[in-house]
Amino acid sequence: MAIVSHLIADSFGSHIGKYSERLKITRNGETLAQAPLLHLQSLHITSRGISISADALEACCERGIPVHFLDSQGSPYANIYAAALTGTVRTRREQLRAYDDERGALLGVAIARGKIENARITLKYFAKSRRDTEQGAALLEAENDLIEPLAALDRLDRLHIDDLRPHILAVEGRAARCYWDAVGHILPTEYGWTGRTTRGATDPVNSLLNYGYGILYSQIERALVLAGLDPFAGFVHADRPGKPSLVLDLIEEFRQTVVDRVVVGLVSRRFGVEQDEHGRLTEDVRRKYAEHILDHLESKVKVQGERCTLRHVIQTQARHLASALRGESAAYVPYRAEW
Repeated sequence: MAIVSHLIADSFGSHIGKYSERLKITRNGETLAQAPLLHLQSLHITSRGISISADALEACCERGIPVHFLDSQGSPYANIYAAALTGTVRTRREQLRAYDDERGALLGVAIARGKIENARITLKYFAKSRRDTEQGAALLEAENDLIEPLAALDRLDRLHIDDLRPHILAVEGRAARCYWDAVGHILPTEYGWTGRTTRGATDPVNSLLNYGYGILYSQIERALVLAGLDPFAGFVHADRPGKPSLVLDLIEEFRQTVVDRVVVGLVSRRFGVEQDEHGRLTEDVRRKYAEHILDHLESKVKVQGERCTLRHVIQTQARHLASALRGESAAYVPYRAEW
């Protein structure tokens, strides 16, 4: 049986069950997909009308395999982990204390810096394949324009994170507009891009971006839980009931590397983005696209002279964040992508 690292269940009316030492997705007696538990790293359920047995859930929890539930637009609405993974206490206590001391301010600025630096690196990455073209020159000009927001972060006073947050978000907003304006100029015109849209997007590129961020969101949450952190106690993103603000913080330094590069690469090759009458990605497109994102998470990147997968980098950064909050390292240093 082939090695399957990430099992995707996306067919309405299907059932996920445990058979011997594997998970199997069936519908009306037909096997749609199966994966040995030995190598399985995640289970994604991306459609309504799918059932899963208690035996399958128990097997996933015993082996540390997360089960992610996503809606048709890629927004995660539930994640299942083994109960023991949330049993750490010391790290969470320090995480909550950090909100009211200088650690909160330092982390807020570091998170914003990571996002903007990786936006710069990604623009250089896109420009690399467009050398000696007007598009390449425009990308490099935008990359240079992002130096100013980074300098603005350095000029911010180290206030309490509640007072610092509006200034950080204003800097991030300027940087995001510059980044997306530049990216928009390299997207094929047939995709109808008019600008970045988050909730409710119906155009092909924004639909791909939002769905990809939903998959990445699940990976970030899992990494934070494994590192002993509370996904709902963030710093840059304000507290709100049901809002996983720390997930939204840490995801910022990975959006461009994990999702944006995949989306721009796909549409540059005229990836077919079929949508239903409501502007949602079709089941077939969601499955193919999810496979691209999950495969990209297994790609190797160089970090401090060593080659490791992007998935491993995410987990390592979550552990670095926990270490910084516990005072075991001087400061949190965001991940810097390759280009």
